[in-house]
Amino acid sequence: MTEITATDAPDHGPGLTPSPSPAHAPAATTTAPAPSGAPARAAAPAIDVPWAGPLDLDALRQGRPLLWTQDRAGHPVRLPAAPQERDDVARPGGHPTGAGAGARSGISTGTDPDTAPAHAAEAESDALAAALPDAEARLARCAPVLAACDPALAAAGGVIESPLLAQPALQAALGLPQAAGALWIKADHQLPLAGSVKARGGFHEVLLQAETLARRHGLLAADALPVQQAAVLASPQARALFAAHEIAVGSTGNLGMAIGLMAAALGFRATVHMSAEAKGWKKDRLRRHGVRVVEHTGDYAAAVAAGRAAAEADPRAHFVDDERSRALFLGYAAAARGLARQLADAGRRVDAGHPLIVWLPCGVGGAPGGIAWGLQRLFGAHVHPFFVEPVASPCLLLQLLVAHPAVCAAHPLLAHLARAPQPPAVYDIGLDNRTLADGLAVPRASALVAEQVGHRLAGVLTVTDARLRALMRTAHTAAGLRLEPSAAAALDGPLWLARAQGLSDEPAADGAGDLAAARAWLARSGVGAHLARATHVAWTTGGALLPDAEFAAAMDGPAV
Repeated sequence: MTEITATDAPDHGPGLTPSPSPAHAPAATTTAPAPSGAPARAAAPAIDVPWAGPLDLDALRQGRPLLWTQDRAGHPVRLPAAPQERDDVARPGGHPTGAGAGARSGISTGTDPDTAPAHAAEAESDALAAALPDAEARLARCAPVLAACDPALAAAGGVIESPLLAQPALQAALGLPQAAGALWIKADHQLPLAGSVKARGGFHEVLLQAETLARRHGLLAADALPVQQAAVLASPQARALFAAHEIAVGSTGNLGMAIGLMAAALGFRATVHMSAEAKGWKKDRLRRHGVRVVEHTGDYAAAVAAGRAAAEADPRAHFVDDERSRALFLGYAAAARGLARQLADAGRRVDAGHPLIVWLPCGVGGAPGGIAWGLQRLFGAHVHPFFVEPVASPCLLLQLLVAHPAVCAAHPLLAHLARAPQPPAVYDIGLDNRTLADGLAVPRASALVAEQVGHRLAGVLTVTDARLRALMRTAHTAAGLRLEPSAAAALDGPLWLARAQGLSDEPAADGAGDLAAARAWLARSGVGAHLARATHVAWTTGGALLPDAEFAAAMDGPAV
């Protein structure tokens, strides 16, 4: 079993160079060629996927909803080849080794340079798999620590878990027929303290840093029992140690809430760098809990870059890097085993004749990526993960498209972006990254997720703000669910498949594109023949903590 360890002064590696981002970056239709002498990516991160569904690039660039699908096969075979530092040490807390521009794992394989990136990606996946049992064990043994941090966590015994809820009334209200499968909600919007899916990865990384510091400074024995560990990490000596160290993060809101609140609860100096999209109530809640909030006028990428730079200047600061962090990724991946138990308890089979289709809202990609990766380790080809992104911020979809040779061959703009010196941002195709779903307002996706999870996805769906509002209202009226816009995105996917299968007369919402990609995927994957026995899990990622006024405004307010 491989253990990931944190550091007093983590090596953050060179940061990503964000696209220009004042309040919001200006839209541009192309990426300028790299200036003379600048490093260029020798090859886009191509993925060994033999087929991709049809792509309406005009719809993508014009902010109209679409569903793009692909076969899930093989491993990344060609990854960005920009210069990187050699680093064979697994970085725990935060970053895949040799992250460089955030696009590669950097693990040296001693193989041919043309094939080394693919071997590196496989080695990174193996390293994550070896470290997952330790992450699961950490969350279990630290349950008493979490229980001591917050009354709601205490009521849950310190276990980070949300209910799996059958939704027959909501399914009917959405117009999803039973012949299209059964709708269930994985209610991470109810997770205590943080109120979002980010509690899974965020709490895990903070606990990892706390354990590592306590061991390094002689407070915690390696073989300490859970009850002993809880006593040590809550002791005055540990709090004094943690108070001399900072944990920082860049966020649009929810990850900042998870990291900031847990770090402050354990006694760390907590700093959250928040982007322009972050909601005021989230900033206020953090400040009430003693977290320092640094507000930025730029987008998510700018807030992350600023936070990373500030942490690099402080030898006692640990930066939680959502674009690169292994510890976050593994905390999310640990959710898979809990869902598997809940499905079994509910009598929901998962096999070739009973497909599991999971709809995951996606911002930078860390949370949905870790969850999808963990689920596929348990269910293999019988789970079909789809990411859902706002039409203005389809950053992970864009990374997948420029990684796909057949797609690039059909679309010169995407081929051009694939040759650019860094992964693409949504600004590069003329989108503005402005969306009601503040938690998903990210211009450039995590390259760790694109590398490790992109080729494992069934597809990506995009959704408009107007549709998000409608889904929030329906979920609240039909099922009493209090979802934020980002979480409501998960509800839109099943109806696309039902319409593609000819099972629903529900009209397409907000100018949704044609269903050719959905039809092709249902046929090629074999899911179409078994859709009636499918389990659709909509992973609702946040919302229970929304103040009443914010909730009402999100459902009925003006456009962003």
